[in-house]
Amino acid sequence: MTTRRTLLTGAALALATPALIRPARADLPVPPLGEDGLHKPDWLVETFRDMRDDLAEARDAGKRMLVLVEQRGCIYCTRMHEHVYTDERIAQMLRDDFFVVQMNLFGNIPVTDFDGEELDERDMMVRWGVVFTPTMLFMPDTIPEQGTAAQNAVMVMPGAFERGTTRLMLQWVLEKGYEGDEHFQHYVARNLDRG
Repeated sequence: MTTRRTLLTGAALALATPALIRPARADLPVPPLGEDGLHKPDWLVETFRDMRDDLAEARDAGKRMLVLVEQRGCIYCTRMHEHVYTDERIAQMLRDDFFVVQMNLFGNIPVTDFDGEELDERDMMVRWGVVFTPTMLFMPDTIPEQGTAAQNAVMVMPGAFERGTTRLMLQWVLEKGYEGDEHFQHYVARNLDRG
């Protein structure tokens, strides 16, 4: 079966924005900042950043692998950690259903891609075409035989979004909506009020 890759941009969700804005509330405390200046919630998994090993570990744990790219001082990343990831339902999904590997857009920790190429985080982000933070890259269920993480991602979500869209995005990936015919935009429109 061919997996369809979905790329969403801020402009793509602009039409849905009024329906997605909800008052900010903090259900959970904001996670502390690490030495790299990035937030460190308890649902992050510390790995050696070898994409093949990380995906295998995620599968063994019965979880979906998510690469979360952030950077020091990113106001949008901070907004996500203060107003979106603090939602208990979203945090629980990230904790229970996802294997979340954080990467720094300008970091220097080595990353090994699915095709064996090893680069520092900042160079790997160039290779993957990640130019904005936060960016979420959702990995496939199975280890790809070739290509980069970005080429094999089943969904790439650049930008900061509100709780409703974020929760539905996580749910859509878990339901493998990317394998069906319904576009994520239609999925959001159909499910937003149910939630």
